[in-house]
Amino acid sequence: MHVGIVGASGAVGEELVSVLARRRFPVTRIDLFASERSAGKTVTTPWGERTVQAYSAAAAGACDVVFLAVSGSFAEAEAPTLARTALVIDNSSAFRYHADVPLVVPEINADTIGDAMLIANPNCTTAVLVVALDPIQRAFGLERVIVSSYQATSGAGQAGMEELIRETGRVLAGETAANDVFQHPIAFNLIPHIDVFQPNGYTKEEMKVAWESRKILRQDDLKISCTAVRVPTLRVHSEAVTIETKRPVTPDEVRALLASAPGVVVVDDPAARQYPMPKTATGRDDVEVGRIRRNDVFGDHGIDLFLCGDQLLKGAALNAVQIAEAALAQGRLPGTQRAA
Repeated sequence: MHVGIVGASGAVGEELVSVLARRRFPVTRIDLFASERSAGKTVTTPWGERTVQAYSAAAAGACDVVFLAVSGSFAEAEAPTLARTALVIDNSSAFRYHADVPLVVPEINADTIGDAMLIANPNCTTAVLVVALDPIQRAFGLERVIVSSYQATSGAGQAGMEELIRETGRVLAGETAANDVFQHPIAFNLIPHIDVFQPNGYTKEEMKVAWESRKILRQDDLKISCTAVRVPTLRVHSEAVTIETKRPVTPDEVRALLASAPGVVVVDDPAARQYPMPKTATGRDDVEVGRIRRNDVFGDHGIDLFLCGDQLLKGAALNAVQIAEAALAQGRLPGTQRAA
């Protein structure tokens, strides 16, 4: 496979290189694309030294698979053209709500890939949520889902993580924290504001979770509400989830389901102080799920749980590579013998 990564100098782009190598995706050549500002930089990859190229549609379109780790406006402008010759997996929100573009979490709906040449990768919060919801939906049905998400600075890219480190250092030095990436200083703070506010009072980040979960889980009538909060951690999005099921459910049944679910690992022994945390979920492919208990509001139809998923892995790069793997397994990728 001739693979291209557009946005290779960003946090997700760098993670894509690592994941492709770790999962032994059949890369015969890899091209790294970025803005003019980053062009010319030499990067060491598992496939040798590579020079970051300024993006061009002709060069990227010569690849078999193109991963887009760029803004929605860039993807909207370039992805349709690239998809004429390459399989394009887009990490932005540009195409997630298009009826003719699959929105894929491979553990759940790889069958929707079909013959699509443009596939959308979901929002990071959504991706780590639905791998836990899907087994419960299949077994007990979903009536309502209420999510409070605690989102790491990595959700704002490399610049977000750098701002947390820099401003934390300033506070510890007795200075006043400043902010550039976030709406307020993030050091020793929480900010209940991610993306732009919508007319209904939710932010767009919160609505993405509702819109995308319905599409991925194929349940248009799913009642889902989310509150998204930026927290001062580097990686991993955490989510407190309350679920009302259509059929009666018990915590033990949910534990058993999730213990055998792909993409999930159960960490649920509060007596031994074992539960999901960003510290333990960082760098982990699987989403940690724990604190599984009966919800006293919804009774026999209610479950509460807590989960942590690495935003740069299952929330972005890992899921994108898994999409490419699923497409390859289905024989949907362009010809693999294209001359390099």
